[in-house]
Amino acid sequence: MTTASARSDRRISPVFLGIAAVTAVSGWAVWTGTGYPYGLAVFVFVTAAWVVSLCLHEYAHARTALHSGDLSVGAKGYLSLNPLAYTHALLSIVLPVLFVILGGIGLPGGAVFIERGRIHGRWKHSLISAAGPLTNVLFALVCTAPFWLDALDGVPREFRYALAFLALLQVTAAILNFLPVPGLDGYGVIEPWLSYRIRRRVEPFAQFGLLAVFGVLWIPEINHVFFDAVRGLLDSLGVSGTETECGRAAYQFWENWNREYPVCAFAP
Repeated sequence: MTTASARSDRRISPVFLGIAAVTAVSGWAVWTGTGYPYGLAVFVFVTAAWVVSLCLHEYAHARTALHSGDLSVGAKGYLSLNPLAYTHALLSIVLPVLFVILGGIGLPGGAVFIERGRIHGRWKHSLISAAGPLTNVLFALVCTAPFWLDALDGVPREFRYALAFLALLQVTAAILNFLPVPGLDGYGVIEPWLSYRIRRRVEPFAQFGLLAVFGVLWIPEINHVFFDAVRGLLDSLGVSGTETECGRAAYQFWENWNREYPVCAFAP
């Protein structure tokens, strides 16, 4: 009975499979050019793929916690990849998707509740926190693989733009998540190594950490530095700024309805 229950807890959710199917179908539409308007297909593809990455991000936290000693994550539904099972679906799914739609930036979420008392060893606690953003890093490497492997022959320009924009979202999410700010995964990595007194003093500010980061990003000078760093990383992976901006323009198709973009149309 216990074994059957454990298997059920780890069975992939139909909700996640549905999102993955939408990603595949919309990706095919972008590749073949059957989506009309083109931007709508890009919008669905990137949004669905972004939600898939969010699910994998949270799954990585939960799976690492499971192997570190917290056996409760299965019963909570975290191993099913079901976004509806998250403790804070608003933070982990709704807000990240909304920020992508409105601003084209990968918002780090936070949803799985790990019972830290079940886990012993500072390295395990750090690894649990790092597992999520490392998933974004891996996702970014997969998205940019055709670029840094110089394997773009035969890849439609439109699909290349969509991949470039999706990669930008993953890179921004990884960087923001790794910031050592209370409430973000980066702080979770270093928290086990801090003194008890410091942790107690910082704890009340954790709920405001994410808001503080985005408040700071509204400062033009800091925003420019941040996105210069993002573009620099993408450029090192073979993704040009033109490709990411063309992907963003296609994604936010409602702002660009019935417009022509020669730079995007003739970008190499």
